[in-house]
Amino acid sequence: MVKNKKLNKTKRISPNTVALIGAFVITIGGFFSFYNFISDKKLFAYDYMNDKIYEDKETEIYSVNTTEVSTDEEDKTQNYQDIESYIGYLEIPKINFKRGFYDINSSLNNVESNIEIIKGSSLPDIINGNLIIAGHSGTGWKAFFRNLYKLEIGDEAIVTYAGLNYKYQIKDIYKQKNTGKVAIKRNYDITTLTLITCTKDDSSTQTIYIAELSSIE
Repeated sequence: MVKNKKLNKTKRISPNTVALIGAFVITIGGFFSFYNFISDKKLFAYDYMNDKIYEDKETEIYSVNTTEVSTDEEDKTQNYQDIESYIGYLEIPKINFKRGFYDINSSLNNVESNIEIIKGSSLPDIINGNLIIAGHSGTGWKAFFRNLYKLEIGDEAIVTYAGLNYKYQIKDIYKQKNTGKVAIKRNYDITTLTLITCTKDDSSTQTIYIAELSSIE
């Protein structure tokens, strides 16, 4: 009986040990809470500064309807290219992308058929204008912007139009709720290219890529 009592005594954890374990758990929990708090504050600060940069400018609002698509249908635009030719091309070397675009009034200027020039945007030859092009992400033939998520600030995009190559560099990437409307935040004193697509694996938001003209060749 005496031996059993001694064994039971040795199995008990001392109050000091319990206190140390409790303090350790509280410290770890506090660290993660603080880390999440700081991360949230960083995101808030970034969004705040981004808005501050453009608060004195009128924000451009455009109607855009992009989604993540999944289809195995054949590319229906192939049959029309002899009838209506492209007026220019968008090329993004990093993701091996090259696709022509149609006149803004063409029936094929539609994200369901091709990449789409958004009404109200400007062609590259307009000084300080903004060429806005939207496309679907996802899978299937019409998910032309499926790989845009791989782009980073500093990457290049080239628009070929009227015999000239307009070269742009991506300066900003941000997301907005997919409501059918997109607010474009850009420097209105610089000729701009804006690309818009549904965010990868998140159909509730759209990702906007702002690129500024760097050279014309």
